[in-house]
Amino acid sequence: MDHRDADFLRLVRRTVYDGPVSPYRWLLRRAGCEYGDLERLVHQEGIEGALRHLYREGVYLTVEEFKGRRPVVRGSSTIALSPGDLRNPDMRVDLLGQSSGSRNPRTTVPMDLAFIRDRAVNAYLTLDARNGADWRKAVWADIGGCLALTIRFSSFGQRSERAFSLIDPRGPGLHPSYRWSAWALRWGSALAGMPLPRLEHVPVDDPLPIARWIERVLRAGARPHIWTYVSPAVRLCQAGSRAGTNLEGAQFTVTGEPVTAARLAAIRAVGAEAVPDYGSAESGFIGYGCLAPETPDDVHVFDDLHAVIRLETPDADVGLPGGALLVSSLRITAPLILLNVSMGDRAQWSQRSCGCPLERLGWRVHLHTIRSFEKLTAGGMTVLDGDVIRVLEEVLPGRFGGAPTDYQLVESHGGLPRLRIILHPSLGPLDADAVVQTFLAATSASSASNRMMAAHWQEAGLLSVERRPPHATPSGKILHVHREG
Repeated sequence: MDHRDADFLRLVRRTVYDGPVSPYRWLLRRAGCEYGDLERLVHQEGIEGALRHLYREGVYLTVEEFKGRRPVVRGSSTIALSPGDLRNPDMRVDLLGQSSGSRNPRTTVPMDLAFIRDRAVNAYLTLDARNGADWRKAVWADIGGCLALTIRFSSFGQRSERAFSLIDPRGPGLHPSYRWSAWALRWGSALAGMPLPRLEHVPVDDPLPIARWIERVLRAGARPHIWTYVSPAVRLCQAGSRAGTNLEGAQFTVTGEPVTAARLAAIRAVGAEAVPDYGSAESGFIGYGCLAPETPDDVHVFDDLHAVIRLETPDADVGLPGGALLVSSLRITAPLILLNVSMGDRAQWSQRSCGCPLERLGWRVHLHTIRSFEKLTAGGMTVLDGDVIRVLEEVLPGRFGGAPTDYQLVESHGGLPRLRIILHPSLGPLDADAVVQTFLAATSASSASNRMMAAHWQEAGLLSVERRPPHATPSGKILHVHREG
């Protein structure tokens, strides 16, 4: 924390001003900001103050620009970029990770061991704050996540014990680099005398092997810890409960999806506990759950690794809503250089005294109610994801039973737009018309625009019901809104 300013300036100088051609150099020079100007800004206003100034001068990337879905346009000038253009030129490639592909095409993110080590320091501190540095640890993620996280969690306490892959390492269509990475890690760690676990395929619809591992660890008098995504954790707890497996005392770190009260309740129903981890494949760790939280997803920002600023009011010219978060890298180990980049999220921000161990370590900025601001649009009408989450997780289960992961909204565009409410077959017989009417009534209750949207959807017959398990992403997430194609 003492070296934040110096770390940030060193990173920008080496990778933007003195490095290969960077889109940020174009943005900074267009704003009239040479390195000396940036240095003065940081010394006078601090990093966050400097970043707000740069944002006003056009130095930022929206989520559409960052993902390469739209060219970067500032005034009369335009450039095109992809996430690969933001790669850190100082980084070597030891492992490959991937973004989850939840809303956009999957992005390959190269990583090196220095990046993993930097994040491992914070991973140790967060688990130590939970009295869990010596817990028996496992990872349940996609292949790239398994490899990187197994190394991260093996760098302190006991080595990672199991690596459960949501994707079959021997499956067709998998890039050979992932198989070679898994093989190299397995045998390289063995030759080094620090053997790491082999990848075991455990799909999201059959999580009982993990439940049985948890039960064995608990029976041995130890505490199991599993890092995974939110909806696989819910599925695991549900499957274990149905099978009569004891999961009481299991500890989870969950990420990748909104951490809501309903999903946390499903995990806690079996006597387990979960703490959120906020970040992305492109950015790495951004924050970790407060241990005295005000909301289910209350996290402390890792402002030793990132600077995060929040737009207080909407910026219609840019297309960013009030509460939108802009993330910037601080450390030279960052795989992608981020400078005021929107990841498509907005949140509430506070700097309060919570008294938890993470605050005592120096992380005092909190984010909560972290939600995507990308919108669902069908038939010319738009509704925010946050409104859909409440209906799918609270209203429909309260009326028709089931768990938060038993309901999903699917949007498709095959000619005419269609919306389907997906209902898991385990819910039993249900009146489809009653489900549709309940969904529309609950969605329309939040605002006048939503009432107009619901009336339009009903009149146009856009909404229907389908009985099948909700769609899971390649990384095992069950999103509230799935967009086909």
